[in-house]
Amino acid sequence: MAFFMHKLGSLTMGSFAFTDATVTVNGVDLSDWITQVSISISADELDDTAMGDTYRSRISGLKDWSVTLEFNADFVAGAVDATIWPLFGTVTTVTVKATSAANSATNPQYSGSVLVSQVNPIGNSVGDKATVSVTWPGAGALSRLTA
Repeated sequence: MAFFMHKLGSLTMGSFAFTDATVTVNGVDLSDWITQVSISISADELDDTAMGDTYRSRISGLKDWSVTLEFNADFVAGAVDATIWPLFGTVTTVTVKATSAANSATNPQYSGSVLVSQVNPIGNSVGDKATVSVTWPGAGALSRLTA
């Protein structure tokens, strides 16, 4: 895989086409069906402004995260529907990496438990490519592994 490097002050960062993401759900590699993946991480904003302050002050509260996955639909054994359908209403593990290369500082793996709170096995219009989209909330901490 080619990385294009450019210098920005003393920082060096790589650019690449997002074409090789790795996604596992409940230990099953579903990367061959993934068309889109995103992880959203947030923290509650708690206002701790006190008398005498002239600007609002905030601290971080509880953290939260979710994963959104879009797949090409497939109903064969070991594929999308066969993997996701039995998980509905349970907590399972999801892992995501930007590329299939080994975990590293430049290719971290994000991993955590999610609540499979929705499954959308069918829902496209006539003539459309059959896809499955889900957004699952985190059910605990999200980890970032670099080795």
